Amino acid sequence: MSVPRFYCDAALSPHSELTLPEGLAHHAARVLRLRDGAAIVLFDGKGGEYPGVLHIEGKQVSASLGAHAPREAELPGRITLVQGLPSGDKMDWVIEKAVELGAAAVVPIAAQRSVLQLSGARLDKRVQHWQRIAQSAAEQCGRNRLTTVEAPRSLRDYLAGPAAGLRLLCHPDAPDDLPAALASGKVGEHGLTLLVGPEGGWSESELQEAQRAGVTAVRFGPRVLRTETAGLALIAASTALLGWND
Repeated sequence: MSVPRFYCDAALSPHSELTLPEGLAHHAARVLRLRDGAAIVLFDGKGGEYPGVLHIEGKQVSASLGAHAPREAELPGRITLVQGLPSGDKMDWVIEKAVELGAAAVVPIAAQRSVLQLSGARLDKRVQHWQRIAQSAAEQCGRNRLTTVEAPRSLRDYLAGPAAGLRLLCHPDAPDDLPAALASGKVGEHGLTLLVGPEGGWSESELQEAQRAGVTAVRFGPRVLRTETAGLALIAASTALLGWND
């Protein structure tokens, strides 16, 4: 049985005693029903992890931490998934699996054809929900660094930001395929950004904006993938083609 892993948003240090934050304590003691003396692992998202022992005394839940273990499960290069907001709760699935596949960041895009539209308190609540999903996925898959999940923005606003590395936009009619684009050697130290549209794809004006911003359109196989499938398939294929899974 694997040792339970928990992200802890608190200062961690080797060979120390730590009172666990309320949410983490509740999850360990009440949800997972871990017992006093159980082995656990804590990580703070800054790299590495701390093996520890859980202590439960009434409502007080704490941990004794051991030495810092500099273990990492990151890809050798940075991948950012820029995902057009899909309908319903599909974004939950996309974020969870993107974390498992090693994405460093997920940028939701309120695309012109996105059915889901968020604003105000509903937007803030949804972003917090996505960040918790990313945290839980990191705990489960063994990563010690958190995937950044940003607040949704328009594609135009995203493209107005700094550009670095190779940026590829998934489009079924693109002249270039993924292997050819990755073989250009432009990924480099700044990494790879993959842009996937919502249901219905990117609008013509969005495609033109992306082209003007220097984004390369690529096709991915002979089949048209659903929006919640395309980005994940692109991450998996890209890491394999780049040799980042070795």
